Amino acid sequence: MSIKKGDVVVVLSGKDKGKQGAVLEVMPKESKVVVEKVNVVTRHQKARRQGEQSGIVKKEAPIYACKVQRVCPKCNKPTRIGHKVEGDKKVRICKKCGAEI
Repeated sequence: MSIKKGDVVVVLSGKDKGKQGAVLEVMPKESKVVVEKVNVVTRHQKARRQGEQSGIVKKEAPIYACKVQRVCPKCNKPTRIGHKVEGDKKVRICKKCGAEI
């Protein structure tokens, strides 16, 4: 997967189309990502210990990684990610402007 934790992504399709957020978690085996303030669902949570609060909790659910695209920090547009080898390091580059990500 070319998307890493902490990347800023934009949602391409679904109910949250066009929203931007940072990636909180990456699940490569399921090819899913959890994005901040995107695909927010409500869960009824039961108190596990005495003194703990129970109630309705809002949290982010995972979405497929193919439905999000990385936002380039230089040109500030959604872009595909390319790879370039510089010396002994492999770096990610923006396909639109060629800037290093």
